Amino acid sequence: MQRGYDEPRLWMRIPFGDTNRAWLHNELGDRIRPDWNNRTASPGRWEIAKKHLRPLVKALADRFGEVHVYLEFSTTERCDLRCQSAAGDDCTCSCRGEQHGGGTYWTDWRLVNENTLIGPIGRVERHYIVRRGDPGL
Repeated sequence: MQRGYDEPRLWMRIPFGDTNRAWLHNELGDRIRPDWNNRTASPGRWEIAKKHLRPLVKALADRFGEVHVYLEFSTTERCDLRCQSAAGDDCTCSCRGEQHGGGTYWTDWRLVNENTLIGPIGRVERHYIVRRGDPGL
């Protein structure tokens, strides 16, 4: 599974199965709109709204035993300490997800005033392996 920073949807590759679409609806609800895209990717991939990241990761881990998750972050040069208490899965500040939602402190960051951290600029992809029974991301 992959979440590209500037992509509107998650990308997911799972072994072929005639029941994959039904399984996705069962896990995420009947209102989801999973799209099968075999035009831009080889092999093809499922594309699903980003808001389903956490429940989808859990469902994939439960079904297959483990799932590899790639999250891409694009950064500026500043991160606000409020990032540590942020909700949701998308992080667009410089911490590249390291501090988002209470993540771990990254030693390359300097606190320059009451709320602002300064660190490196760039784009980074984080790789997580989530296994069945893990608390998740």
